[in-house]
Amino acid sequence: MSTLLTKIIDGELPARFVWSDDTCVGFLSINPLGPGHTLVVPRAEVDHWVDAEPALVAHLTQVSHTIAQAVQSVWAPPRVGLVVAGFEVPHLHVHVFPAWDMAAFDFANAAKTVDDTEQDAHAGSLRAALRDAGHGAHVRDA
Repeated sequence: MSTLLTKIIDGELPARFVWSDDTCVGFLSINPLGPGHTLVVPRAEVDHWVDAEPALVAHLTQVSHTIAQAVQSVWAPPRVGLVVAGFEVPHLHVHVFPAWDMAAFDFANAAKTVDDTEQDAHAGSLRAALRDAGHGAHVRDA
């Protein structure tokens, strides 16, 4: 049975994608810790990150780093957070988000609802930053 994240990747559920390649995708979180909070998700269903092939972990880290640079360029937070949690969905995913303080790492502070217009703008800003950084081939507009 497909995970929730696989259903998003396969287009069965909506998402605001900002990245797509043969190995993974990136899309905005529906419960963001801050503007531009992106989930970097492998296309292959792997539950625990420690069970993933090292090459997959390396690729996810590289893409997460690229998206983090875009988050940094758009919102200029003092730090960009990166978390692999995996307690709610049994499909490896990396959270990349702006962090203005340690409270940014507390998932209890995640937004319960989001403004669609604001989220669309955040996705657009990330896409533009990724294109400006030379990653246009991997920017996904849907």
